[in-house]
Amino acid sequence: MEVRTAASPRDVKHYTTERLREEFLIQDLFQADKINLVYSHIDRIITGAAVPVSGKLELTAGDELRAEYFLQRREMGIINIGGDGIITVDGRVYEVNAREGMYIGRGSKEITFESRDGSTPAKFYLNSAPAHVAYPTVHIKPEGEPAPGVVIIKDENKVEFGTLEDSNHRIINKYIVTGQVQSCQLAMGMTRLMPGSVWNTMPAHTHDRRMEVYLYFDMADDAFVVHYMGEPQETRHIIMHNEEAVISPSWSIHSGCGSRAYTFIWGMCGENQDYDDMDNIANKDLR
Repeated sequence: MEVRTAASPRDVKHYTTERLREEFLIQDLFQADKINLVYSHIDRIITGAAVPVSGKLELTAGDELRAEYFLQRREMGIINIGGDGIITVDGRVYEVNAREGMYIGRGSKEITFESRDGSTPAKFYLNSAPAHVAYPTVHIKPEGEPAPGVVIIKDENKVEFGTLEDSNHRIINKYIVTGQVQSCQLAMGMTRLMPGSVWNTMPAHTHDRRMEVYLYFDMADDAFVVHYMGEPQETRHIIMHNEEAVISPSWSIHSGCGSRAYTFIWGMCGENQDYDDMDNIANKDLR
């Protein structure tokens, strides 16, 4: 597990391109038959991925967590961006197919990942945050019929935003949010830009009570996203390619513009779970 420390906005405005990427960009998450994890001191979030190809992968705490097992003091959200897969939690099997997700509560001990077909492996993307209460583990589906242990994303949590004229027409699917899936502090969802739109999270905002991580994907090899970050009057940017993630501190904007449409997963943790708790910034005030 890679460990990264927090950063002050007063320091970040002096970073070179290389230093900015070292601190905030997360690359090479999705590697065959590996679980890769990055632990950030910013709200103690862990960002990671599991790509089982030839067999099962087991999630362990490692030395960094000083825990008996990974979720001893944590909760976790997962979204599968690859082929159909299977997640087993303490002996219970969940068939987590493409674009489906899971919330796994604190205290779950044995967690394994596998693919239905190794030739088109599952790609399990995960965010994990500290938790003080154990909430039920649930399987999250964008559509279908409710069942015990299964949550279907509510219509009010499938939100259409923006316009093609503003190049930001997008569909937001909220997977882990208050009123749908109970968590201690983790929120998670997926936003898909419609053809012809390239801007996300624009107009930009900050939310001082929680940090955020973005994963950009569904991008061609020659496509890219310019991810904007930094204080509103001290903006910086990072060039990002397919299946790369970026850490956004609470003091930073987090917006992007792509060379073509793309999809991204957002994960947030901090002291406030109110999705609309944000400080909006007018376009004319950005610097």
